Amino acid sequence: MVSVTRAVFGDLPSGAGTVEKFQLQSDLLKVDIISWGCTITALEVKDRQGRASDVVLGFAELEGYLQKQPYFGAVVGRVANRIAKGTFTVDGKEYKLAVNNGPNSLHGGVRGFDKVVWTPQVLSNGVQFSRISPDGEEGYPGELKVWVTYTLDGGELMVNYRAQASQTTPVNLTNHSYFNLAGQGSPNIYDHEVTIEADAFLPVDETLIPTGEVAPVQGTAFDLRKPVELGKHLQEFRIHGFDHNFCLKGSKDKHFCARVHHAGSGRVLEVYTTQPGVQFYTGNFLDGTLKGKSGAVYPKHSGFCLETQSWPDAVNQEKFRSQLASKST
Repeated sequence: MVSVTRAVFGDLPSGAGTVEKFQLQSDLLKVDIISWGCTITALEVKDRQGRASDVVLGFAELEGYLQKQPYFGAVVGRVANRIAKGTFTVDGKEYKLAVNNGPNSLHGGVRGFDKVVWTPQVLSNGVQFSRISPDGEEGYPGELKVWVTYTLDGGELMVNYRAQASQTTPVNLTNHSYFNLAGQGSPNIYDHEVTIEADAFLPVDETLIPTGEVAPVQGTAFDLRKPVELGKHLQEFRIHGFDHNFCLKGSKDKHFCARVHHAGSGRVLEVYTTQPGVQFYTGNFLDGTLKGKSGAVYPKHSGFCLETQSWPDAVNQEKFRSQLASKST
């Protein structure tokens, strides 16, 4: 049995509208989602002793989400991840996007899907958000109608994305929640055991754009097919963290993608997806300057993301587009 409650979360400045919060609750999970960016603001789950903790990073007040912050809990789009140099060509026409991440465009641009109010509709076991992205928004071609649906069933939170375009346009939607299974505000994720079921990953250049190579994980730091304890693993391979796309053995059917286990609490996060990739990000750019829920600060490596998605920069990399096509048949 799932209960859904609705409340005001806050008002936008200058009378720009009200942001609502929807709380979905089952016997095993409680999740709060706001209409600003379809953002997951809290996710409470019990440990092995039956004590509930909030395991996602974020803010207690709307003001936190309106400041410059690293997409905590939000749905990002039109195109999640990076587009090289903020340009792409569709049907022979070049489109220019805002460059907001070094030389590249990231997560939909300056005012992406995470920075707008969505229209909510309450469901019996969840909430559906919708919006229309107008033709030319953030430089993207065509009008795009988008629906993001969150439903809860026991201990499973499902996120479903649907989009309908008036003309050819790249679309790549994902959720950007940062997790810490010890509880948000815990200092790091080094004691988390991570498994990602991927035989290959995408190496990146110094601006984090994939080089075009699809590299085997075998014998590298990216071989996470068997559980690794994150802190020891980073130390062993002398890497400062992950911010890479892992290439999944994709199909259109939902399949297992990743598992994270926190031995201390007994909490486990499992991710299933229909997407061909997952971006594993270990919060490398968190720096402790943001104050989150309950006065917590979020230093480097204090949360991780598993962003199921299409491969980054696929709109510019023909090889990736053909890979994606073959993976979705």
